[in-house]
Amino acid sequence: MLSIGSTWSVILVYLLCILIEIGSQETTLPWYENLPAVAMDYKVHIDPGKEDCYYQYVNPGAAFYVSFQVVRGGDGMAGFAVRNPKGEIVHPYQWKPNSEYQEQESIGGYYSVCIDNQFSRFQGKLVNVYMTVVRYNLWEQYTKEVEELNVNMENFTNTIVTVERNINDMLQYQHHSRGREQWDYNLLKSNNSYVALWSIVQIIVIAIASSLQVYFVRKLFEVKVGGRSRI
Repeated sequence: MLSIGSTWSVILVYLLCILIEIGSQETTLPWYENLPAVAMDYKVHIDPGKEDCYYQYVNPGAAFYVSFQVVRGGDGMAGFAVRNPKGEIVHPYQWKPNSEYQEQESIGGYYSVCIDNQFSRFQGKLVNVYMTVVRYNLWEQYTKEVEELNVNMENFTNTIVTVERNINDMLQYQHHSRGREQWDYNLLKSNNSYVALWSIVQIIVIAIASSLQVYFVRKLFEVKVGGRSRI
């Protein structure tokens, strides 16, 4: 028969196990799970011959959008693929300078976004990755809560949803514009370095050629007098 002290020890151990289990379940949930919309913009470096994958949690029924654009490096192209939480490839690999994938109603879970640089063996790539998760169904819940308070806010809620969609579209457009601007800037720098390098090489070649011409022309008019060469 257990004593009172041992009984309390068993109870405390049991409660501690429950708290640890609850804490571990809470830490597995993303901090943004209850937010209506999340937008993330990353610039990542992909080493030559490597593939990097990133994971994004998407709520069930939420709209998921992801795009990538090679900003700098090599031929300006990379592979891009997206897998859904079931492990299915919903956007197959394509070697492109930029690409995008959009899903209006997600099944929910962690999506895998992979960027492949395996075809480039010597050049790393700087890639811009943009992801958004928008839960339009939350606005419907807000509408129901307002209706429970006997306040007619349907027009207001529709306006908010429209504004949210427009903001999301504008953020996507700004992302593409920033990526294109960075790409153009890097192209201009590369062209400037190319022109400057070849200009210096041509100047050196012209100087050497001119020196050789002067030397050989002087040789043509050189006359030996008394064992000495005179012009």
